[in-house]
Amino acid sequence: MKIAFVVEAFPVVSQTFVLNQITGLINLGHEVDIYAEFLGDTQKVHPDVVAYQLLERTYYQPKVPVNKLKRVIQALYLVMLYLFRDPILVLRSINIFKYGKQAASLRIFYSAIPFMGSRRAYDIIQCHFGLLGIKGMLLRDIGAISGKLITAFHGVDISQNLRLFGENIYDDLLQTGDHFLPISHHWQKRLIELGCDPAKITVHHMGIDCQRFTFLPRSPALGETVRLISVARLTEKKGIEFGIRAVAIALQSHPNLEYTIVGDGELRTELTQLIDWLGIADQVKLLGWRNQTEVVDLLNQSHILLAPSVTATDGNQEGIPVALMEAMAMGLPVITTYHSGIPELVEDGVSGFLVPERDAEALAKKLIFVLQQSDCWAVIEQAGRLKVEQEFAINLLNEHLVQLYQSFISSGQEHPLPEKSCGKVRDRRSSDTHPTLINS
Repeated sequence: MKIAFVVEAFPVVSQTFVLNQITGLINLGHEVDIYAEFLGDTQKVHPDVVAYQLLERTYYQPKVPVNKLKRVIQALYLVMLYLFRDPILVLRSINIFKYGKQAASLRIFYSAIPFMGSRRAYDIIQCHFGLLGIKGMLLRDIGAISGKLITAFHGVDISQNLRLFGENIYDDLLQTGDHFLPISHHWQKRLIELGCDPAKITVHHMGIDCQRFTFLPRSPALGETVRLISVARLTEKKGIEFGIRAVAIALQSHPNLEYTIVGDGELRTELTQLIDWLGIADQVKLLGWRNQTEVVDLLNQSHILLAPSVTATDGNQEGIPVALMEAMAMGLPVITTYHSGIPELVEDGVSGFLVPERDAEALAKKLIFVLQQSDCWAVIEQAGRLKVEQEFAINLLNEHLVQLYQSFISSGQEHPLPEKSCGKVRDRRSSDTHPTLINS
């Protein structure tokens, strides 16, 4: 099969779930191209990006100027440049009568540039995140690309985005998209609530390569320092604030704790100040980003993983964090929250431990309980590994994904786009900062 991945940025160090799909499909003998709006992480690159020469398979659209005037001036130049190469596609991409603001803002035009003069025919157009599904829908409608349109919904796209743009944002996509792959039953239910035909939905988990994560027993020796770890972007929905507060409470009765937080983000300064204010800077460290190899080394040195995910104040929610899967595959007991699809991975008291969101005291109490029950960790560790191997192993998931793709290809014709305009939604920050539906 020929498969096109439509993503916002590539490569992205925090999106190993996308990378695992791409490399897995290549391993299974399929041809994969990647279409990204902009170049992602270049300082911390996953080894597979290099090993599979994925940047050579990636096509980027021109950078869209933030300033409206500069955007128009650049677009005029590009329109003249490509008008001779592919006049039909240029004119379709700026058809304001059909696409309204999406065309007037030149978002469709910029997104179509990688296809100018070389229309791309694929069996599958795999879009990751709902707004990129809208982008794929519009590119397919103007004739830039063809294939079955499949959209994976992860978390932010079906939580925060609904608050920002309204619950009708995906109406056209849900009608015309060929199939939808929410990563959890939690998001499957939400898609149905939004009016999606249940027959067009299949839950398809993201997963990990279990072979890359060696299982090790974790029970600490008597008197040994217990090393806690979180691997997460420093954003509100990751709940790291509550992990820090819980550790501060637990340190009062268990002073032999160390807490390492791997990741970076907009809350780093705030979390650093919280650590200092709580007086636990000697026990709690913010390490910043680390690559996959470094993360695995840190997990190998740790005893327990904390993943205190929460629903952010803007509605943003998790999917099922890959960091939890990796930790469980390596034998770490995990303490996390009743949040989004996490209970589909972690069963409280069986394959890990769950506490309510935003409850540092409950998290601390559970942590202390786990510390006091270290003799019983082995059962939890084995159950966690087994859960990941059976339901979240990327090789099995990718084989299942291929079967799904083949069923979609044999299921009939593509759906046409509705006649109504798709250009009704404003940018989530402002109309002047960064394009949204096309540049989500």
